[in-house]
Amino acid sequence: MKKLCLVQLPVPPPAALAATGNVPLAAGCLGVAVRVHGLEKRLQVEVIEPAATDALGDTLLADRIARQEPDLVGFSLYLWNSERSLHLAREVKRRSPRTRVLIGGPEVGPDNAFILEQGGADVAVTGEAEDTFARVTSALLEERSPAGIPGVAQRGPLGFTAFAPQPAANFPLTDYPSPYLANLVPVDPRRSTYVETVRGCRSHCTFCFYPRSSSVLRLLDVEKSAALIAALRDRGAREVVFLDPTFNHRPEFDPLLDALIRENAARALTFFAEIRAEGLTAQQARKLKKAGFDRLEIGLQSVNRETLKRVKRGGSPEKVAEAARMLHGEGIELLVDLIVGLPGDTPEDVLRGIEFLEANGLAGEAQVFPLSLLPGTAMRATAGQDGVAFDPAPPYRVRRTATFSEEALLETLLAAEDRLGRRLDEWPRPHLVDGGLDGFAPQEPSGQHVALWFRTADPFTRRGEILRAIDARLRLDPYATVDVVICPDAPFPLDLLDLIRGRLRDAPESYVSRVLGHRGEDLQRRIAVVLRGPQPPDWIEAARERAQVFREQSAGEALREPEELGASLPGARITGPVTTEDFSALARLADGDSVVFADEAVELQWTRRVLGFGDAR
Repeated sequence: MKKLCLVQLPVPPPAALAATGNVPLAAGCLGVAVRVHGLEKRLQVEVIEPAATDALGDTLLADRIARQEPDLVGFSLYLWNSERSLHLAREVKRRSPRTRVLIGGPEVGPDNAFILEQGGADVAVTGEAEDTFARVTSALLEERSPAGIPGVAQRGPLGFTAFAPQPAANFPLTDYPSPYLANLVPVDPRRSTYVETVRGCRSHCTFCFYPRSSSVLRLLDVEKSAALIAALRDRGAREVVFLDPTFNHRPEFDPLLDALIRENAARALTFFAEIRAEGLTAQQARKLKKAGFDRLEIGLQSVNRETLKRVKRGGSPEKVAEAARMLHGEGIELLVDLIVGLPGDTPEDVLRGIEFLEANGLAGEAQVFPLSLLPGTAMRATAGQDGVAFDPAPPYRVRRTATFSEEALLETLLAAEDRLGRRLDEWPRPHLVDGGLDGFAPQEPSGQHVALWFRTADPFTRRGEILRAIDARLRLDPYATVDVVICPDAPFPLDLLDLIRGRLRDAPESYVSRVLGHRGEDLQRRIAVVLRGPQPPDWIEAARERAQVFREQSAGEALREPEELGASLPGARITGPVTTEDFSALARLADGDSVVFADEAVELQWTRRVLGFGDAR
């Protein structure tokens, strides 16, 4: 029997011990499609488990996928995993030359040359793929060309052909059972359980991917939705995330809430969804809370009404404030989105948006982020005529608009942070627990996030060895996250840190390496200095301008001046025992990002309890 492997790589987290939230739902849906279309008698389907995709570095993961020389491998491409997925595709084909690679997902489409111009894939599928994937798979099993199947492009001698025209998806959701219930995706109580009860969106926001699929809603009716939730609950689900584009704009919204209240009477579940303010009533707010929605996401996007019209968002800030008051009144926490760089907006509009959030008690719940021009969106198609310039590679960040210079975009983000009193994106947390890799030892394939330690009296004199070890690490696992950790006995010339950073910049770029590029930071390849004793303050200050610096110390020593850790003092790498009282005091008094732990169990506890890196949505 022939074999199909389906692979969905995670969002790389900012900390090694943070949950990835990786649930291979798309891969599972494709596996279900294979079964529904009767191909399982000819094709063995395997969804690569998150325990492998989340933990293994590139070499080990390519070995894992290719070990049985599968006939077909399918990769689901998303903003955060496309380049690593295509690297793995190439490595799998190098190990198993007869394997055919298929790619699909939101990143795959005719307007994304960045993906289509890369090697590794043989067949590309755009749009909702269940029906299409089954047709492509059937053709390949029968050794027929998939060329001409709607929504499909095939690689030829000159690259991918044009995609065959594809009508809007119209198959009922009931055609395909949940991959959880088909036992292709496990229900893991430690992770969110993702559910679709609606596909399609009646909104036409030009910055959003959803309108590309369909403006016609296809949904599971109330009873089928309730039955799915009940089945997931009985299988151990604890948090259910509804992926419906606008949860409260689906037909029969109130009856669905009533059904969720019934199925979750024991409050075994918590729910999360994205809603719009328009049309939300006080009664619905009460039902949402009663059903188990403790947190919701709501889009403000801009306070400029003309901008909202221009991007076909519509709505009004006042409606958002009204909905927020109703939801807060029921004890529901919010995530409120504000976008920086929408066409028509100015820096002043964004700062007015911050003032609006503050005035309505939403500042602490704000998510403020720069605009990305995603493939398949209407805004991407009109970028040139709108005067919008953007990066061609993930995350496709907008560089400038007719009303925003590149400098103004960054200055506005920093000004928003200053007003809100917090950083708006994730801080790269070095992985400094005991047991990291010895940088001076021969390098072997390893995990997805590793710390490469260089413990030596004078690292500058061994710079050649350090750079060669980094090169070896990057050859083995070019898309892994790496913390290069310099642990000296005495001050060393800081040119070494510049040399290391230059070598790291020569590595292949990815979403992870670029996502903080506007801040001059690299989330994927980082440098930390760990001091084992006192060093000259001037040297320490100069080192902190080039890398994160920590001093090894006990919990008691760190608590002498906890407020100064990461400010006037280096961060603390806590060694030795940590009592419950020590942990609580550090959590209360110190900046969470300025304290790391040598003990992995304590670091994990800090990551979850203090930094809040639980399951990612």
